Amino acid sequence: MSSQPDIQAVKTYLMNLQDSITEALRATDGGAGFRQDTWDRPGGGGGRTRVMQSGAVFEQCGINFSHVFGDRLPPSASAHRPELAGRRFEAMGVSLVSHPWNPYVPSSHLNVRFFIAEKDGEEPVWWFGGGFDLTPYYGFEEDVIHWHRNAREACAPFGEDLYPRLKAWCDQYFFIKHRNEPRGVGGLFFDDFDQGGFDNAFAFLRSVGDHYLPGYLPIVNRRWARMHGDRERDFQLYRRGRYVEFNLVHDRGTLFGLQSGGRAESILVSMPPEVSWRYDYRPEAGSPEAELYERFLVVRDWLDEPVAATLVA
Repeated sequence: MSSQPDIQAVKTYLMNLQDSITEALRATDGGAGFRQDTWDRPGGGGGRTRVMQSGAVFEQCGINFSHVFGDRLPPSASAHRPELAGRRFEAMGVSLVSHPWNPYVPSSHLNVRFFIAEKDGEEPVWWFGGGFDLTPYYGFEEDVIHWHRNAREACAPFGEDLYPRLKAWCDQYFFIKHRNEPRGVGGLFFDDFDQGGFDNAFAFLRSVGDHYLPGYLPIVNRRWARMHGDRERDFQLYRRGRYVEFNLVHDRGTLFGLQSGGRAESILVSMPPEVSWRYDYRPEAGSPEAELYERFLVVRDWLDEPVAATLVA
């Protein structure tokens, strides 16, 4: 068991994860493939961005791998750990955002990342972060329960307390404060994670990354062919506006990428290709759109057994 970070092992895993998810989503879509752009960051490092546009299932899907380094941590990375300000840093990660065509298929987000901050004469400080979350436009309890069961399975080998803790952290993080509402139905979120030393923390990161596809693809396959019309599409575009607002106002990953001089096209590939806003929109009482707000955009224990027992996962 090693307590020293193996940077090359992390990089190899992340690049392989990008490859495996790319292939799985390409096969699921069955239409357009992924365009790849490799890029260099002037301050050090670079990455590869893969984007699918106008596929059969996915309107847009972006999968980034980045590995960047520099002389000083950006403010977004040291704001909650001011003792690390001014240190050299190295950061790498995979981030993914999918925006399907069908309003009955949720958008999804995955991020897994590794940071190390160094200063001469002191031990390096390293940590993992990331998670995954789900943003439906129309709610299906069986989909959300499946998503959270899968999240719990990702955490299970690392302690019974981990899923409820990281589920609560996700609910708190992906909350649009200026709207006073969650972005979606949550999942897992973690940061500054070094629990149990490097080997254990890295194993947990791999578990999160490896559980993304088993959580998301069954939902996509269940919903992508469901019939819908202009009403559902209009509501999807309106709710996508919330996604944009969160990413530009609150998301630390977006801020880190922009503050660290990352490639703007790659950072902003998380944005949906089409979106709309309406002034003071209120869904009609009793409508499926109102149900999203009332039953899904609320903090719930999705694995509460009396609820789960009545549904087919």
